[in-house]
This record gives sequence, C-alpha cells and structure tokens, in this order.
Amino acid sequence: MLAQTELIPQIPLSDWTTSAVDWITDTFEWFFEPLKDVIAAFVGTLEAAFTALPALLMVVILAAIAFYLAGWRVGLFTVLGLLFVISLNLWDYTMETLALVLAAAAVSLAIGIPIGIVAAKSGAVEAVMRPVLDVAQTMPAFVYLVPIVVLMGLDEPPALIATVVFAMPPAVRLTMLGIQQVPKDTVEAAHAFGATPWQTLLKVELPLSVKAIMAGVNQVIMLSLSMVVIAALAGAGGLGEPVIIGLGQLDVGAAFVGGIGIVILAIMLDRITRGMERTRGAKKTA
Repeated sequence: MLAQTELIPQIPLSDWTTSAVDWITDTFEWFFEPLKDVIAAFVGTLEAAFTALPALLMVVILAAIAFYLAGWRVGLFTVLGLLFVISLNLWDYTMETLALVLAAAAVSLAIGIPIGIVAAKSGAVEAVMRPVLDVAQTMPAFVYLVPIVVLMGLDEPPALIATVVFAMPPAVRLTMLGIQQVPKDTVEAAHAFGATPWQTLLKVELPLSVKAIMAGVNQVIMLSLSMVVIAALAGAGGLGEPVIIGLGQLDVGAAFVGGIGIVILAIMLDRITRGMERTRGAKKTA
C-alpha cells in the first residue's frame, strides 16, 4: 500500500492554501481593515438598538411585530418565549444573537437575491453558480472560518462573513428556482403588452415567485441562527457563548440553558417568517 502511494505525487494543497491566505492578508490589508470597521459598526448598532430599551419594553415591541406579521399565536409565543429567556438570564446573549442573525440575513439576502435573479436569466451564470453553491453548502463552516479569522481577527466581523457564506446559498437557489418556475406564457403575455424586461421582472416574475423567495428568506435566517455556536468561537458572543463555556467546563446545565435560548429564538424567527407568507397570501386572496 505504501509503495502505491509513493507512486502518486503528493499535492501540497495545504501549503498552497496557507500561502494564498498569507498573500491575501498582506496584499489586501487596506481593504479588510475598513471592512472590519464597517461590519463591527453595523452589528454594534443593531446590538445597541436591541439592548438600549428595558427588556420588558423590548419584549412588547417584538411581540407586537410578531403579532402584526404572523398573527396572535406567534405574538403570544414571542411574549412567553422571551420572558422565559429573561428568567434564564439570557437576555443580553439573545439580543446579541438576534442582532448578528438579522445582520447576516440582511447581507445574505441583499447579495443572494440579485445573484439568483441573474442566474435565472443567464444559463452561463447558473452553470457557474451551481458548483459554487454546492461547495458553500457542503464545506464545513470551520474550514472557511479559519482563513477569515486570520484575515480579520477574532470578533463579530469574521463571524458575520462566515455566517453570510454559509447562509446565502438558499437565497440564490430559491430565487433562481422561483423565477424559472414562472409560467412562460405569462412572461410572453407581459412582453406582448409592451412591458420592458425590468417591468416584467418587477411586476410579473418577482410577484409570482415571492413564495419561493420567502422560503429562501426563512432558510437564510435559520441557517444564520445555526451558525451561532461557531460565531461564538470566532468571538461574536451571543447564545453560543454559554454553550461554548458549558462544553469547555463540562457543565451540562450551562450548555443546555444556552441551547434552550437558541431553540426559543429559532422557533420565534421561523414562525414569524412563515407567518409573513401566510398573512400575505390571505391578504392577496381577500
């Protein structure tokens, strides 16, 4: 067996990767430092907004948003869930996680939806994007977290970038799928009535594919939240921090409490995003 492996030349992929990261770090330091500051300011502003108000007042605001977007059941769950979070002394952690998740989801959607639109319109772009998305979704997050930490250090910026890379593929895929599934005769009818490509996209294709896009929004938020423990390893704090501390100290209780906070936040965000689509569909039918 050893003789067979000696016949095959070994590819120094690890050394090449390390050299590439070192070159990028030295060459583009002028770019990464301002980017780090912008991301830190963005996430920090959200965290400050969520923690500036008293916890109970913030619960009322979030519950009102949930009620408006998804109905009274989700609003009630939001109240009970967040009160339980406060009772577990997880409020600050929860608000840090919520800020990071919303920031990562906003960036992922802002990048992913336009790419999905372009890929739906261009076969060449779609052919390029599919393997890229496959790699992004299957590659363990720790693999690309390491070079990001090398480039930007330990803090919220590398956590946000890693979360965006991990969470963005569903936005691209489902936007592309939704537009491609719009009936061709509907698009042709819009063209026949003199609609420009932009008018067809904005008034026909996007409205008809909004269900798929909203599914992508839900998946992006859920995947962003699933990165919370890895984000804590990168120095982002949040609900992943008590889980990491519990694991490091073999404290099952502390890790379990942090996990409960993640579950409550995940259910709340999932029900709100799903309820948004149901509410929209009911209004459209009415």
